[in-house]
Amino acid sequence: MKLEASAWTDAGPVRDNNEDSYHVDEDGGLFVVADGMGGHAAGEVASRLAVETLRELLAGDELDPDETRLDRQVGDPADVLRERLRYAMNQASARIRREALANPAYAGMGTTVCVLLIEGEQAHVAHVGDSRVYLFRDGRLSRLTRDHTVVQQEIDAGRLTPEMARKVSHRNYLTQSVGYHGPVEPDTTTRQIDTGDIFLLCSDGVTDPLDDARITEICAEADPADLAERLVIEAIRGGGEDNITAVIVRVAAGD
Repeated sequence: MKLEASAWTDAGPVRDNNEDSYHVDEDGGLFVVADGMGGHAAGEVASRLAVETLRELLAGDELDPDETRLDRQVGDPADVLRERLRYAMNQASARIRREALANPAYAGMGTTVCVLLIEGEQAHVAHVGDSRVYLFRDGRLSRLTRDHTVVQQEIDAGRLTPEMARKVSHRNYLTQSVGYHGPVEPDTTTRQIDTGDIFLLCSDGVTDPLDDARITEICAEADPADLAERLVIEAIRGGGEDNITAVIVRVAAGD
């Protein structure tokens, strides 16, 4: 199997600057989307620092993998990778907080982060916040992440339906973010990959204007090579006002 990836980002029709950051590494199997928050360009600083930290810790050849995980007692390879993801997220959070303390203009900055790390025939996913990872397989879209938001808590408690949640004004209030909230507990998961799988990593600039049904339609219609750009364009057409970022990873046949 080989990986074919593409990415597209846009500041959107309202904002002057783009606080989203992303990373695409087909050879290393590492893909990241981060959606920053904070005034005076602090959001773009937070998202950039998060992406840089994750790249250094998860793709750096000079690092001892045993030094980049929180729990060194786990032995299963998938468990080890998930621990490395947790460690990297917390190191990114600590780095952002140090930067915010050193520069008052960056006070309160933070970022959402979603990560896809593919090794062998397994995909490892981690996320904090409301940037999402999806899997499009055999014409069906599956959401692999669960938003860390107040609204998601209300959905889980049965006080809101997903349809109602899309209309409330506080739908983007985060319960976790990298940096601002200090130590984080990212959700992690591992699954087998198949040839033809398409993974989508995206900021909420995609998912606010486009519901899962519409994303499914776009995934089914578009060529995978054009899918990231198409999703961003459709999000703008759908009324999106935020920064918008999509990363597409396709699992293709190959050595």
